[in-house]
Amino acid sequence: MAHTVARATLGLTQPANIEHPKISFAAKEIDLVEWKGDILAVGVTEKDMTKDENSKFQNSVLKKIDGLLGGLLAEVLSEENFTGKVGQSTVLRLSGLGSKRVGLIGLGKSASTPAAFSGLGEAVAAAAKTAQANSVAVVLASSEGLSNESKLRTASSIASGTVLGIHEDNRYKTESKKPQLKSVDILGLGTGPELEKKLKYAEDVSSAMIFGRELVNSPANVLTPAALAAEASKIASLYSDVLSANILTAEQCKELKMGSYLGVAAASANPPYFIHLCYKPPSGPIKAKLALVGKGLTFDSGGYNIKTGTGCSIEIMKIDMGGSAAVLGAARALGQIKPSGVEVHFIVASCENMISGTGMRPGDIITASNGKTIEVNNTDAEGRLTLADALVYACNQGVDKIIDLATLTGACVVALGPSIAGVFTPSDDLAKEVLEASDVSGEKFWRLPLEESYWESMKSGVADMVNTGSGQGGAITAALFLKQFVDEKVQWMHIDLAGPVWNEKKHAATGFGISTLVEWVLRNSSK
Repeated sequence: MAHTVARATLGLTQPANIEHPKISFAAKEIDLVEWKGDILAVGVTEKDMTKDENSKFQNSVLKKIDGLLGGLLAEVLSEENFTGKVGQSTVLRLSGLGSKRVGLIGLGKSASTPAAFSGLGEAVAAAAKTAQANSVAVVLASSEGLSNESKLRTASSIASGTVLGIHEDNRYKTESKKPQLKSVDILGLGTGPELEKKLKYAEDVSSAMIFGRELVNSPANVLTPAALAAEASKIASLYSDVLSANILTAEQCKELKMGSYLGVAAASANPPYFIHLCYKPPSGPIKAKLALVGKGLTFDSGGYNIKTGTGCSIEIMKIDMGGSAAVLGAARALGQIKPSGVEVHFIVASCENMISGTGMRPGDIITASNGKTIEVNNTDAEGRLTLADALVYACNQGVDKIIDLATLTGACVVALGPSIAGVFTPSDDLAKEVLEASDVSGEKFWRLPLEESYWESMKSGVADMVNTGSGQGGAITAALFLKQFVDEKVQWMHIDLAGPVWNEKKHAATGFGISTLVEWVLRNSSK
């Protein structure tokens, strides 16, 4: 991520400008024993590890490797109790092959999903880091029977997992090791222009996911609303043949009557910036107009309803712009891919939710840009207030479909856990489109109900609505709130990604949402 804002930050922190390693991917059809390089990585299922009565591998790939090594592979794997389970991996330095090392990576009982093969790529990256390898080849022990489409998806997922696995966000560390991996050959999954195009697509999307990760990882003293707007403008500059940027100031937002968004922004010393990027293809007619709207709270203190107590997670509230990272990451990827036949608007109402004498108070009534009034009964339910004006703005662009993404509720994390995003939409067709896109990306989504009877808890005695309900079904009432700001003629979906945007174990962002959004846009394009 390139930082274009040079002003001094709180704490005088500036991220190091680290160039990400460029990995060259190639699909080859050669005998794996002839491949020369640092690590030959073999993805194996538990079934592949089956041996005959003479303790010899039955799988043809493992049998071939073991034969050339004089039975040493079977012997060592037996000693290490390697059975091919998910999460198991071992790298052996054995002479007798063209490669310096042989790595076996467990895929579990079977492997057929994008997530499984992306996991293989991540494991390959981990092995390459440990061995400081420059070159790696990846092969599946069992690839017979895979359709051409399955081979394309498998190779793409392996490449994506490798790029994401090799990435480490070291911009704020004084010491870090630079990965040495330069080339990855994918063996046995075919060759040709179609596969090369798929590998390039995987690189583009993975690069965008890394960009998104680094946006979310950036601390709030560095990634202010102004800095986020600068990052968006830079994307438009990089791909100026297809992208344009319009960054609105607070004064311009006031002219558009965005009282809901500006009410949230009012307490912060850092001014808000409303981001609007527009993608138009280089040529040809446009058959679909889409909008992606991302929540862009670069820090959320909770406001006067300040986040306190165990589990409030105020220390990681830099992640509250995870929706905007997904939207801007998708913009970056689409700027590289340049699909035809589709116009896409990328919209972020960026600000901070802070505390000051100028800030929004509990009990205040604010007015959104569609004229609806909102009684603020909780200043920590601020994301939906910014999204309200962003959704009205998106509808005014004349789009057919809108997807908004937000780290909106803890209730969704309670319901679905840390790995699955909640999906809300009145449109079965749009739900089908997005869930089919997620099947390709490997990201996990689950559709939840828009239960209209729950709206009763959102009614105010003095305004059109309050901004939080009774506490029960909080993810649903949040989605029902957003629905009030969407034109009924527009197909709309709300995605609550509060859980999967952040990996608690790694203390780092995931880049969640980007690959699914890109896949969805391509499905609406002329390709």
